[in-house]
Amino acid sequence: MPNVLTDEQVRAFHETGVLTPLRAISEEDAGNCRSKLEAYETETGKPAVDTIHIKGHLYFDWAWQLARHPRIVGAIADLAGPDLFILASRFWVKNPHDQKYVNWHQDHAYFGLKPPTVLTAWIALTEMTRDVGCMRYIPGSHKDGAREHFEMEDGNNMLSRGQGVQDVDASTAIYCTRKPGEFSISHGHVVHSSEPNLSDKRCIVFALMYMPAYVESAIGRRAATLVNGEDRYGYWDHDPAPTRDRDPVIMDLMNRANRHYRDRSHKQDTKTVHR
Repeated sequence: MPNVLTDEQVRAFHETGVLTPLRAISEEDAGNCRSKLEAYETETGKPAVDTIHIKGHLYFDWAWQLARHPRIVGAIADLAGPDLFILASRFWVKNPHDQKYVNWHQDHAYFGLKPPTVLTAWIALTEMTRDVGCMRYIPGSHKDGAREHFEMEDGNNMLSRGQGVQDVDASTAIYCTRKPGEFSISHGHVVHSSEPNLSDKRCIVFALMYMPAYVESAIGRRAATLVNGEDRYGYWDHDPAPTRDRDPVIMDLMNRANRHYRDRSHKQDTKTVHR
C-alpha cells in the first residue's frame, strides 16, 4: 500500500506518466525559499540557473531540506521503491518576458543510466501557469520508451546539450500548472517541454531527479545522494552530506559534476544526431 499516495494516484501516474499537483510545503514556505534563492542572486550578481548546477540540493540548507522532505520522498518511494538516490537537481528560472524555452525531450536521454529509471519532482517556488512557461507534457508518452534525440545549438534553449525529439503532436499536451509549494512527478520517458515566459512574473522551479538504488551508471563511476532507505548495491559513490549553507566544498563538487555531465564524449541513453 502507498504511504503518501493513494492507489488511484499510483494508477494515474502509471497511466499518464505524470502526477500533479501534490502539496509539499506551504505557499509561505515556498516564498521563503524563493527569497533565499534571489538573495543569493543579488549577492553574487549572477542568475542561479547559470551558477547552481547538478547538485543544488547540497548547496543551500533549504534545498537540502526540500530534497529530503517526507511528502516528496514518500511519494517517490510509493512509485519507485524505498531505496532512493538523488542523481541531480537544477533550478529552472525564467524572467519576465524571457525568450528562453525547453524543447521537447525525455529526461532519460541525459543521464546515462541502466536501466534508464529516473523520476523528477518539480517543486514550484512561484505560481506555475501557462503564461509563465510552465512544463507541458504528452500524457502516456512514457509507454513508448526511449525516443531518438538530436542535439541542436540554440542560445534560448535551456537544455545544456540541446537534446530534443521531433514529430511531437503539441495539440495533445497538458500544461502542468501548480501553486507555490506544490510539486509534480514525471516519469523519465515522458516527453515534455516548456514555452517562453510571456508574463510580467518570474518563473522558478526546483527540479530533483530521483532514482532507485538498483540503477547503475552507464558512463563510468559517479556519485549520488542517498536520501531514503539503504544502498544495497554499491553502484554509486555517496555525495557528502552538506555541513553548512553554501559550502565552497560543495560548489567545487557541483562544478566538477557539471563538467562531467556536459562532456559530449559520454554516450547517452538514446541515439544522438548532431546538427
